[in-house]
Amino acid sequence: MTSTALILVDIQNDYFNDGRWPVDKMKQACANAARLLAHGREEGLAIFHIRHEIPSDTAPFFRPGTKGAEIHASVAPKAGETVIPKHRPNSFQDTGLQEALQAQGITDLVICGAMSQMCIDSTTRAAVDLGYKVTLVQDACGAKEQIFNGLTVPAAQVHAAFMAPLAMSFAQVVSTDAYLAGGG
Repeated sequence: MTSTALILVDIQNDYFNDGRWPVDKMKQACANAARLLAHGREEGLAIFHIRHEIPSDTAPFFRPGTKGAEIHASVAPKAGETVIPKHRPNSFQDTGLQEALQAQGITDLVICGAMSQMCIDSTTRAAVDLGYKVTLVQDACGAKEQIFNGLTVPAAQVHAAFMAPLAMSFAQVVSTDAYLAGGG
């Protein structure tokens, strides 16, 4: 039994170019996540898919029952892989993720998905607070540009601004290639 789990956070259709809330370079991030998923399956890692739904008919994206809220086909769950629904950015908050990880004796997490500045950040920080050793695969994560105080911050800068502090104090932040080469 493995002590490592791969957590794929919110890799859902609405984050792609034809979705309701496109994330910059989501196609590339998803391709890397698919590589991680294939590797995780080959290595027998525990696989957890996190699926965000915003329970409102007026939500800007991830509306329940819509195609946009579905997990992208390239990283679709297979039989035996756990899908955890959530309604908040933190994948642990009000979900069964912590209990499911504990039941399988998981101590180490590999995290990827979207968005870097929201669900990846809050899930990574929560995981560390709960005692997990976290590897965050940064190029398998996507960010969205943000506007703050009249300033538009490009997605690449948003991504870097979140990865830097996570690398400093919370997780081992690596590329997909480095992780697959055994550097994760």
